[in-house]
Amino acid sequence: MRQIKREVKVGSLTLGGNHPIAVQTMLNVPIEDIEGNVAQAKRCAEAGCQILRVTCPTPEDAKCIEAVKNAVDIPIVADIHFDYKAALACAAVGVDKIRINPGNIGSDDRVKEVVRACQAKNIPIRIGVNGGSLEKHILAKYGAAVPEAMVESALYHVRLLEKFDFGDIVISIKSSNVPRMMEAYRQLSAKTDYPLHVGVTEAGTYQMGLLKSGMGIGGMLMEGIGDTIRVSLAADPEKEVEAGFNILRAVGLPVAGPEVITCPTCGRTQYPCTEIANEVEKRLKGCKKSIKVAVMGCVVNGPGEAREADIGIAGGKGEALLFVHGQPVRKLTGENILDQFMAEIEKL
Repeated sequence: MRQIKREVKVGSLTLGGNHPIAVQTMLNVPIEDIEGNVAQAKRCAEAGCQILRVTCPTPEDAKCIEAVKNAVDIPIVADIHFDYKAALACAAVGVDKIRINPGNIGSDDRVKEVVRACQAKNIPIRIGVNGGSLEKHILAKYGAAVPEAMVESALYHVRLLEKFDFGDIVISIKSSNVPRMMEAYRQLSAKTDYPLHVGVTEAGTYQMGLLKSGMGIGGMLMEGIGDTIRVSLAADPEKEVEAGFNILRAVGLPVAGPEVITCPTCGRTQYPCTEIANEVEKRLKGCKKSIKVAVMGCVVNGPGEAREADIGIAGGKGEALLFVHGQPVRKLTGENILDQFMAEIEKL
């Protein structure tokens, strides 16, 4: 059962409530390369990204934020560290959300100035707590970045914003340690109704990052926690978007587009099952049909194990059994089984 949080608008999207969980990523092109950022932003949008974050180290870098915002039709988040003037500059160019830690930008007057700029343009703020950069006084109190310390840090920053009657807040509370991250989100979710941005930070290289993110983000979603997600990978941001949607699919949430399932194959397999599955997935890139497609290794268990698939094949020697909604339809034979199968998928 999803834990329902208050609604916060981020550009054209709304986080919280019963709104779909949004998948986001962050550009990784050097901020000075505006053309490169714009090109990467367009690739992310094409990949289906729903919220896009861009770093903004200085006020002058807001021009990159503005260029990206003008190039794609998805909400843009400015990632701010320490320099409150950078936040003000991003608000001035109409960014859709600002990621900031209020305690890191100086005096109350500076926090108030950022809040007023955001209130004037209905710009929400994401408080981004990271287990590796907790406040010194909180770290001294707990001795380590334990979940309780992370939660206290998040609520400390929330209070800084609430002091100025600001409530359009989203919170993230990330760690590279999956069990610690999950417990922190559980504790935080029990103490606040602000929407939660869920992720495992510094998750690692592509393979390990996928595993840790699948466990951490997927685990939280299975517990009903999370309103937007970001998969952090040492890879192109488009890969993060793809991984995010795959995690949503894996936990059973509705995602537009096809899902390809396949068996691991065994000694009974008599046709190129894995190669066909990979090619089917490749050819279905960009397809908007919400269908489940199965490529199974043999007719012994294939149709039964893929009963929930909308369409599938189970291979034999030089042939494959076509089944639709678990029911056998006919055999596909010859050297172009893949093409025949794709033609059948097109008919759905």
